[in-house]
Amino acid sequence: MSHLFTGATLVHEGRTETADLLVVGDRITAVGPQLSQHTDPAIADAARKAQVHDCTGLHLLPGLIDDQVHFREPGLTHKAEIATESRAAVAGGITSFMEMPNTVPQSLTQPLLQEKYDRAAAVSPANYSFYMGASNGNLDHVLLTDPRTVCGVKVFMGSSTGDMLVDDAQVLEGIFKECPMLIATHCEDEATIRANAAAARTQFGDDVPLQQHPVIRSAEACYRSSSRAVELAARTGARLHVLHISTAKELSLFDGGKPLSEKRITAEACTHHLWFTDADYAKRGTHIKWNPAVKTAADRAAIRAALKPGGAIDVLATDHAPHTLAEKANPYWSAPSGGPLVQHALVALYEGVAQGWLDLTDIPRLAAHRVAELFDIEDRGYLRPGYFADFVLVDPRASWTVTEDNILSKCGWSPFTGDRFSASVVGTWVNGTQVWDGESVLEPQNGAAPAGRRMTFNR
Repeated sequence: MSHLFTGATLVHEGRTETADLLVVGDRITAVGPQLSQHTDPAIADAARKAQVHDCTGLHLLPGLIDDQVHFREPGLTHKAEIATESRAAVAGGITSFMEMPNTVPQSLTQPLLQEKYDRAAAVSPANYSFYMGASNGNLDHVLLTDPRTVCGVKVFMGSSTGDMLVDDAQVLEGIFKECPMLIATHCEDEATIRANAAAARTQFGDDVPLQQHPVIRSAEACYRSSSRAVELAARTGARLHVLHISTAKELSLFDGGKPLSEKRITAEACTHHLWFTDADYAKRGTHIKWNPAVKTAADRAAIRAALKPGGAIDVLATDHAPHTLAEKANPYWSAPSGGPLVQHALVALYEGVAQGWLDLTDIPRLAAHRVAELFDIEDRGYLRPGYFADFVLVDPRASWTVTEDNILSKCGWSPFTGDRFSASVVGTWVNGTQVWDGESVLEPQNGAAPAGRRMTFNR
């Protein structure tokens, strides 16, 4: 099936332009003005025969690639599932995701990792990859991971569930020295967090106010761990990617001046650290409790500034991590950290454009182009001929309010519930198949497989 998208404003590769986009099968065939009159007869003929989609007034962007999500399957499916969260992702304009290993059981062996790929192949409308998990005792399985078909290895250098906290110095050294692929790290210093938690218990007992969360999981805890990871990577030559930067101080650890292709150490920022500050705890409570914690307005301002070209932040992600409302209603010590974000990340970035701290072309640069480059993703992340047809249509003037009725994540709530956004995702296409029409996820027809595919990597 061929599709011709006309009249849209294409937002890509640092520019906006009104142009046509031609899709034949699962690939983009041509991009340019008036493709039905193209000088190449084959392109012109294909454009004339294609189903035409008039996109006047809409923005057409490459689909976002989210390099950090927690979809909770297997073992935690009362919170979320690969099927439900990938549906929420495509409704939010995210066409590809990379999911974390801290499920039940954790993805610490190759067979357990493969089970997640098999499940996604059966249910996901979005493209997918899954990180291999590292622990203090599974280096042999880590080293069996295929860099061509797995996005990376995840190392928790801060609190985690089960035995995924890697706190053995020799094991860390071994992973960083021997791992042949990207290592993604959660960086918070466990000893610092424990000392801060003990001080909070002494002061407040069991009734710790949520405003203490960024004091307990402090900026210093983040910096100590991130600086350790960066030092270790620099010394061993490892390919390190530090996830969810939450402090201004950490930004000094990263070199924003180098081209991405020359970097061995990179950094990511997430939606919640760009949007919220510690002043929001009073109103939103545990709904904005994350690890690392949302911190000060000064930290948020520094992270926003680091998104500009040449800044220390290389890519954007969500760290989508749902919990049930009942779990979130618990007191501070027992309320879990994390929240659902994939459905609202893109429209939140549009608000950043309206507020002036982000340029429109920064969105595909940080959330598609550079993610594809950073992870060496094969044929995705750009609106280029020959690339997979993964893209999103946005109406920049269709405002809407987040309500329980329009949330697709299984948990049924959002940190943005009640907020109003000025832009709407009105169409999402994955591998040349429409999966979201602005109102509902479109299901495969006649027994067809879901549109999503396993991503591959040029390594």
